[in-house]
Amino acid sequence: MSEVTLPALGESVTEGTVTRWLKNVGDTVAIDEPLVEVSTDKVDTEIPSPFAGTLQQIMAQEDETIAVGAVLGIIGEAAATSETPAPVTAPDATEAAPAPVAANPVAAAPVVPETPAPVAAAPVVPETPAPVAAVVPQPPVEQGTDPNYVTPIVRKLATELGIDLSTIRGSGVGGRIRKEDLTAQPVSAVSSTATHSPIEPSPLRGTTVPMSRLRKVLSERAVASMQQSAQLTSVVEVDVTKIADMRQRIQAEFKQKAGTKLSFMPFFTLAAAEALAANPVINATVEDTNIVYHGSDNISFAVDTERGLLTPVIKDAAHMSIANMAQVIADMAERTRTNKLTPDELSGGTFTLTNTGSRGALFDTPVVFLPQSAILGTGVVTKRAAVVKDADGQDAIAIRSMVYLALSYDHRIIDGADASRYLMQVKTRLEAGQFEANLGI
Repeated sequence: MSEVTLPALGESVTEGTVTRWLKNVGDTVAIDEPLVEVSTDKVDTEIPSPFAGTLQQIMAQEDETIAVGAVLGIIGEAAATSETPAPVTAPDATEAAPAPVAANPVAAAPVVPETPAPVAAAPVVPETPAPVAAVVPQPPVEQGTDPNYVTPIVRKLATELGIDLSTIRGSGVGGRIRKEDLTAQPVSAVSSTATHSPIEPSPLRGTTVPMSRLRKVLSERAVASMQQSAQLTSVVEVDVTKIADMRQRIQAEFKQKAGTKLSFMPFFTLAAAEALAANPVINATVEDTNIVYHGSDNISFAVDTERGLLTPVIKDAAHMSIANMAQVIADMAERTRTNKLTPDELSGGTFTLTNTGSRGALFDTPVVFLPQSAILGTGVVTKRAAVVKDADGQDAIAIRSMVYLALSYDHRIIDGADASRYLMQVKTRLEAGQFEANLGI
C-alpha cells in the first residue's frame, strides 16, 4: 500500500482544503490520473495519483483542511485485486487436470479422489467478489462528471451566443461542456436572432449554496482592502486607431509566427508596465509606515473562471515583446481556466491589469487588492466619431477606435496627480502606436 500525500503547491502554500474526491474507495486508479480536487487560498487544483492501483482508503474527507505532506488517501496494489477474480481460477483448473495424468503410471483410481484437493482452493473464489463489490459503487463518480450538467455561466453564454448545447461535444471531465467549447464555435453556428432569444432563468434562482473556498478568500480580501485603503479611480480616453490598424494589417502573419491571435491586451500590458518605471509609486506597497518601491514590474491580469476571479502574474512584463506577451497571456489564461496553474504563478504581482471590456463594458472602477496599490481597467475598444487634426492642422470629425482606461489606486500613497501622470504616459504610448520594434516576430 502507498500513501498519497498533499504535495507542495507553492512556496507560500502550507495547507489545502479537499473540495471533491474524483474517485471512490474501490476504484481503480492509473498513474497521473486525477484523484482529488484541492483548494488553496490561491488556486483550485486536481491532485494526480502518483501510484497505480486501487483506492483503498480516503483519509481526508471533503471540506477538510490539511497541511502539505498530510495523507490524502491510501492506494493499494491493483494487480492483487484485479487479477485474482478470473486468472487465478483458470490456472487452478488447468493444474487440476494434469494431476491425474501424472498419476496414470502409478494408479488412476487412487489419485482421482485427490483431485478434490484443489477444491480446497474453492473458498478463494467467494473471496474474489469482495474487490468486485468495492468497484461496483461508481454512480457517485458519474454524477460528479455528468456531461449533461451545465454550469450557469456556460448556460448563460450559450443563450447569449444562440448556441444549442445539445449540439456541442464537451471537452471537460466526462464530456462536460466548458466555456471554451462555446467560444470555439464558428460564427456561422451563432443564430442571427440570438439577441432576440428569450433569456433562460438560471437554475440557481431561489436556491442557497455555500461559498466556495476561493469565493470566501476573494470576499475577505476585497472587504479588507476596501477597509484598510483609501481607494478612488481616475479615467482617461485613448485613441488606439494606430494599434487597431496594425492588428488588422499583421494579424495573419502574427498568428502564423506567434501561434496565437493578436489582441489589444499585449499592447495595454506592455504600455502599462513600461510606465511603471517612471512612476514607481504606482508599483509600490504600504508596509506599516513605510513605502516599498518594487524593483520589478510583475503584472497580475484578471482571468474570469467558472470558480471565480483569478490573477496569474506576468513577471518582468516591461522587458517582453508583444509576441511573447501574447503567448504568455494566452497560455496562462487557459491554464488558469483549466486548473493547471501553479500557486507560485499566482503570487508576486505588484500591479494588476483587468480587461473589463472583454464583456462589452466601457469602463468600471476596479478594486485594488492589497498589498498592491493600483489596478488598471481597460474598457471595450469601440469605433466612434472623434475630433482629430486634419492634414492642415484643422479640427475634423473622423471615425476612430477609442477605449477608456480606468486607474483605481490607494490614495494613502498615490495622489491624483500621480495617477494622472501615469495614465497620460500610458495614453501617449498607446496613441503613438509605435510598437513595430516590440513585435518580436
